[in-house]
Amino acid sequence: MLTLTGKSRTHTCDGVTRRDFMQVGSLGALGLGLPQYLAAKERGQVDPKNENKACIMIFNLGAPSHLDTFDMKPDAPAEIRGPFKPISTASPDIQISELFPKHAKIADKISFVRSCYHTGAAVHDAGWQMMQTGRLFSGGINSPHIGAAMSYLRGRKTDLPPFVVLPETMGRGGGNLPNGQAGGFLGKAHDPFALMADPSKANFKVPDLLPPPEIGEARLTRRRRMRDIVDQTVRSFEATENARLLDSNFQAAFRLMTSDQARSAFDLAKEPKKVRDRYGMNRFGQCCLLARRLVESGVRFVTINTFLTVFDEITWDIHGSKPFTSIEGMKEIVAPMYDRAYSALVSDLSERGMLDDTLVCNLAEFGRTPRVNPAGGRDHWPQCFTTYFAGGGVVGGRIAGRSDPIGGVPAERPTDPGDLAATVFHSLGFNLQTHLPGPAGRPFPLVDSGKTEVKELF
Repeated sequence: MLTLTGKSRTHTCDGVTRRDFMQVGSLGALGLGLPQYLAAKERGQVDPKNENKACIMIFNLGAPSHLDTFDMKPDAPAEIRGPFKPISTASPDIQISELFPKHAKIADKISFVRSCYHTGAAVHDAGWQMMQTGRLFSGGINSPHIGAAMSYLRGRKTDLPPFVVLPETMGRGGGNLPNGQAGGFLGKAHDPFALMADPSKANFKVPDLLPPPEIGEARLTRRRRMRDIVDQTVRSFEATENARLLDSNFQAAFRLMTSDQARSAFDLAKEPKKVRDRYGMNRFGQCCLLARRLVESGVRFVTINTFLTVFDEITWDIHGSKPFTSIEGMKEIVAPMYDRAYSALVSDLSERGMLDDTLVCNLAEFGRTPRVNPAGGRDHWPQCFTTYFAGGGVVGGRIAGRSDPIGGVPAERPTDPGDLAATVFHSLGFNLQTHLPGPAGRPFPLVDSGKTEVKELF
């Protein structure tokens, strides 16, 4: 493994060497890489006017039923339309479920794509990877998350990592597949920084910004002691010849570890109580608030997982019977929490003048069966579902695509994960003809040939 301090093995007082501390692999977990942004700019792949563009991707892990949320079929038979009624919204052309009254009030800022589908297996993790990368992993090639591609092409803007996942990366999905929330073939340098904590807890603290325990022989129990060591030694280290030889990105690692700006961005205690309450004092609500703070402080891409796994917690996975969620559980627990936090996020971004430059996209791994099952729930259905977008150049109050009368398949403007990835990249100002350095050094297209953004949204 490449090290940055030459052959010297100077020890700190607790036995951890600076060589251990400076290993490139460990710094990579903080989202550090070579200056790809400058290289991409040289190639004309990055327009400087898009420097402040950001994205908050809300991933609705478990997969909401489109028929009970944002693509209702009130004229269909009862076993298809389900138990909920549509309501009018701030956009005269859009009706959504009564479960989302706060969404309804800001629907003039939201546009829906009701004709999404994918051809992957109807298992959660297959959908996770397709929807977050634009591709199904195949041939041993793990494509990077959209946020990882942004990290590679633009790099960090401040002391903070360019790509963050809240509250942590996804757990198991049942298919034993990679979840798509990593740097893939771009390498671990472009993996997201994961919070690994619940920001709604009373004892939540600003996360330790040191590298993870993989730093050579250093032990997990030493990490907090290393925090103090770094604070004490970084100034003297920066004056050394070794420091002057460091690439600017590695110097940024030291800035991150000692940065007041970075710690402040994660510090929710700085928010007034009424603001925290507006988002909801639960894990998802506080993650939405934290996402706003991170983007405000210069993070380019934040993914929020509404849930961490489809097992052992109430989620959008409404099969209807235990151990899965019932439709009543969605109505009483999931929908109110989600409605409150999402509407607060979009409204807050708008009020702060940030929405035009911040795309908020809401994705899921698939939809739900058109027909309600015997347990009163709905099962997995990748053949048709709804996604939606706000901000980032999207014109609100629009509907792109249409499903058939029972929500079973797209009837107009079929939209697959590649098209949705292209939509996100377009909003962020990327040239869709851009290529990434793929496996074995071969150029790898940012989006598959023939994929284009959903133009109706802009």
